[in-house]
Amino acid sequence: MEHIANHISLTGSLSSAPKFSHENHGRRFFSFYISVARLSGTIDELQIIASEELLESTPVLDGDCLHITGQIRSFNNRNETGRKLVISVLAESIEICFAEHDNQVSLTGVVCKEPIYRQTPLGRDICDVMLAVNRPYHRADYLPCILWGKTAFDCASLRVGDSLTLTGRLQSREYVKVLDGISERRTAYEISAITAQKCE
Repeated sequence: MEHIANHISLTGSLSSAPKFSHENHGRRFFSFYISVARLSGTIDELQIIASEELLESTPVLDGDCLHITGQIRSFNNRNETGRKLVISVLAESIEICFAEHDNQVSLTGVVCKEPIYRQTPLGRDICDVMLAVNRPYHRADYLPCILWGKTAFDCASLRVGDSLTLTGRLQSREYVKVLDGISERRTAYEISAITAQKCE
């Protein structure tokens, strides 16, 4: 692929204090959550991963309004109940600000599963697309995307291997998973696309 893009810009409120996440190549990383309000008033709770150096240069406190830029990352977490795709934002910059909440994503990647097209009971078109977005060292992030309306209809004919560029927002969505008769509330993360275009 000639052009790879994975960029996210978020403005939201810190909702949990940073705590140690992991160490990679001698660098320590911390995780925390920010709350980002949509225009509808719905709140997305999004996980941020930031290096110790970045947090030392910009100390953050609960309730701070933060502007964060970075990339969306995926991680396949394996446990006794199976695999779970964990989506987070790897922060490249953090600034304390006083601005309206914002959530902007731009991605270019390759369709890695057949799109799933369906309609709501009210007849609205929806299409689920799993996008593989390359990153350095021969790795990739697998990012679930949901498309709506005409964009969904147009992308329903995409095939595995097609390149796609899209813009939208990263959102969180609660759902109930039933395991062995026990209901468990979980949170899914996906990119809600506003625009999408097949790359020639």
